Amino acid sequence: MLQNEGIPLEKRSNTIMPMIILSILFFIFGFVTWLNGPLIPFFKLACELTESQSYFVTFAFYIAYFVMAIPSSWVIEKVGYKNGLSLGLGVIALGAFMFYPAAEARTFELFLIALFVMGTGLAILQTAAGPYVVVIGPRESAAARISILGVANKLAGFIAPLALTALVLSNMGDYTAEKIDALDVVAREAALDALALQLQSPYIYMGIVILVLTVAIKFSPLPEINLDEDGQVAHLSIFQQIRGAFKHPQLVLGVATLTLYVAAEVIAGDSIGGFGKHLGIYGENGDFYLKLTSFTMTSMVIGYVLGIFLIPKYVSQMAALKLSGLLGVIIVLAIVLVPDTILVHLPGMPALPLVIVLVSLLGLANALCWPAIWPLALEGVGGYTKIGGALLVMGIVGGAIFPLMYGAWAGAINDANLANGVAETAKSGNQIAYLILIPAYLMITFYAFKGYTYRIWGKE
Repeated sequence: MLQNEGIPLEKRSNTIMPMIILSILFFIFGFVTWLNGPLIPFFKLACELTESQSYFVTFAFYIAYFVMAIPSSWVIEKVGYKNGLSLGLGVIALGAFMFYPAAEARTFELFLIALFVMGTGLAILQTAAGPYVVVIGPRESAAARISILGVANKLAGFIAPLALTALVLSNMGDYTAEKIDALDVVAREAALDALALQLQSPYIYMGIVILVLTVAIKFSPLPEINLDEDGQVAHLSIFQQIRGAFKHPQLVLGVATLTLYVAAEVIAGDSIGGFGKHLGIYGENGDFYLKLTSFTMTSMVIGYVLGIFLIPKYVSQMAALKLSGLLGVIIVLAIVLVPDTILVHLPGMPALPLVIVLVSLLGLANALCWPAIWPLALEGVGGYTKIGGALLVMGIVGGAIFPLMYGAWAGAINDANLANGVAETAKSGNQIAYLILIPAYLMITFYAFKGYTYRIWGKE
């Protein structure tokens, strides 16, 4: 019953202030997360990386969710949800400050450590905030509430690449691979050092802002919640809780679905810049490819807004998820089959290959997956909601593994094309590698039609 899950039923109508606070937090989630898109081609140039190596940016960031989700659940159990939110913000700020020495040394490994620390902070925040937004109001409208937070998250994802490009990387036209290759060794090192140092100031400022928010959340009116008021799992060890949670097939299948969904979301958002650079989308200032992540985020914002207005009044969470999975399959097939020579002319922008527009439209297919999967996966798990939330956060590891696979596959095909002298005529590896998303959208479709209905293994 809803009365036994966190906030008492009579208090749930007063969700405005918690939703405002959570929206601010989800904006921070999005801003920090979707800076990774432009960082991939940036680090590829500044740290002289291969295509596959550059995707360790997403690996270092998202692997933290897998490693730290269960420890985060334990920490939150000890300090409470509200203090957990403040702690997560503090860890993110620490990671942001670590960009300063990493840029000073221009060492990719130090950047990866900083990204891992930031991912750890976000793991704590997600572990605390995910279950909170599910139980703060009626479960049937949970997807709508998560959609509201998703708008804040993806709005930040739209702003972050544009802000980073405008404030820090606006001179990327001076640092093209061709210009760098033309320099002698000393001038080359000096130019790349200067490029890396451009990251110092913005990340210091970002860390300071997040520290201020840490204090603000600590003293905010955000109420504490208790997801195990009846003591169902309080006496169990963390391993016993995990074993108990795995008795719920809707949760286990939800974790698998979320893992593949996050893979699709991250690849759609973080690969589009490198794909655009591969296709020569530089624009007048030579930096337009760094802004392409914002196109994917725009599609996601549109999807989230649709979710707010349509779920659950006109469209159920299950129907939205079904549509998302099927739409994803269709768009991926179109991405792979459409020639990259077909151009689309949008006002105020350079001519864009249609295939780039299609990649950005994956954001529309992805938008309603997260808000639909979470409540469906946690439905009926009772006191296991907290550990279930941690397991779902672990599913974010899909954003670590699959982009790395995408980069390796794309790089291998591109290298083969180049070696065979057909780079100008063959379909690029960047385009073909999007086929890796087909299993993801098929799993989403299965979960929406059937997977979420299972309550006992082997039975519906």
